[in-house]
Amino acid sequence: MPRIIGVDIPAKKHVEVSLTYIYGIGPAGARRLCTETAIDPHKRADALSDDELSRITAYIERSLVVEGPLRRQVAQNISRLREIECYRGIRHRLSLPVRGQRTRTNARTRKGKRRTVAGKKGVKEMHRG
Repeated sequence: MPRIIGVDIPAKKHVEVSLTYIYGIGPAGARRLCTETAIDPHKRADALSDDELSRITAYIERSLVVEGPLRRQVAQNISRLREIECYRGIRHRLSLPVRGQRTRTNARTRKGKRRTVAGKKGVKEMHRG
């Protein structure tokens, strides 16, 4: 397994796919990285030479924010939103969807497992008094 900036990338996959295992590099970024560093994207990751690995590492360090610094940056952005108590910050604090999705149904990932709330009493039971 080749190691790039502290991340083991899968050896048996194409370079283009293997690079997406690094946090902050998606499919489009991996494609751009391959063209900028003149590396064949369909080459297997274990077939990369030391020179090619060093070119990839140098490009990432020079041009991209990835892994630890990117995670820290995202966490700081979220904490800033929480501190200024804007709408998005409140949604983050309440663990609700932030980007305008509906919550009456289909918000299980953010809201967690269903918690049943006691239903209202029936009409007949209220009139017995």
